[in-house]
Amino acid sequence: MNHIVKELYIYPIKSLAGIRVESAKAEEMGFENDRRWMLIDDQNQFITQRKHPNLSQFYPKIKEDKIIILHQDTTHKFSINETIDEPLFSKVWDDQTKVFEVNKATSKWFSDVLGFECKLVKIANNGDRKHSSTKLNTTLNVSLADGYPYLLIGSESLNFLNEKLEEKITISRFRPNIVILSLVPHEEDFFVDFQIGTVKFKNAKPCGRCIMVNNDPKNGVVKKEPLNTLSTYRKVDNSILFGTNVMCLNEGEINVGDTLVF
Repeated sequence: MNHIVKELYIYPIKSLAGIRVESAKAEEMGFENDRRWMLIDDQNQFITQRKHPNLSQFYPKIKEDKIIILHQDTTHKFSINETIDEPLFSKVWDDQTKVFEVNKATSKWFSDVLGFECKLVKIANNGDRKHSSTKLNTTLNVSLADGYPYLLIGSESLNFLNEKLEEKITISRFRPNIVILSLVPHEEDFFVDFQIGTVKFKNAKPCGRCIMVNNDPKNGVVKKEPLNTLSTYRKVDNSILFGTNVMCLNEGEINVGDTLVF
């Protein structure tokens, strides 16, 4: 049996819901339109589900050159290429990041719905955020993802976890970019170099997970699982591992159904 791409996801706005796609353009920073936007507070600090689990209830769609956000009974849209030409400086963890506010109306919409002042910002250029990887001894150009451009998960890793859980969960808990049909649980941790279509990928390191995976994306309610169960068999040093961070070495399109070549 081959390792085949089962699902692909992009998350246009960091920490909001994702979009399942049939094909995606791989770029150095991550898939095209993947985590190119994020919300920042009045101190220019990035905002995530860790503190605001209700962000999982905002559902983006991409239609032509617009991003449309659905939340409960309201919608808002803005143009993909829209920004105010005044740079702001934020951080994603320890990485200094140059971003641009999308527009005042979009920031106001999010502020009104969330109940506190915030701005929607975009990373516009490759290189506006650099992430130093001690594991790879290199510096990467990354979008607004936590640390690496891509997250890959094998289907058997989720199946193995669900066998241990009373309440089964879906892959959306882990916010992957690439889901593959795998053969054994967590074999993706040990991938080195592989190719999907014309795109060459390099494994960076297994992904340490945080409280966000306990947020049920169906309702924005934070539970005790799956971290409790994962901690019983996936704890290495102080990290609970699930899925693996990867980077791509060249641009190109990948599709659901593509085979991984090692």
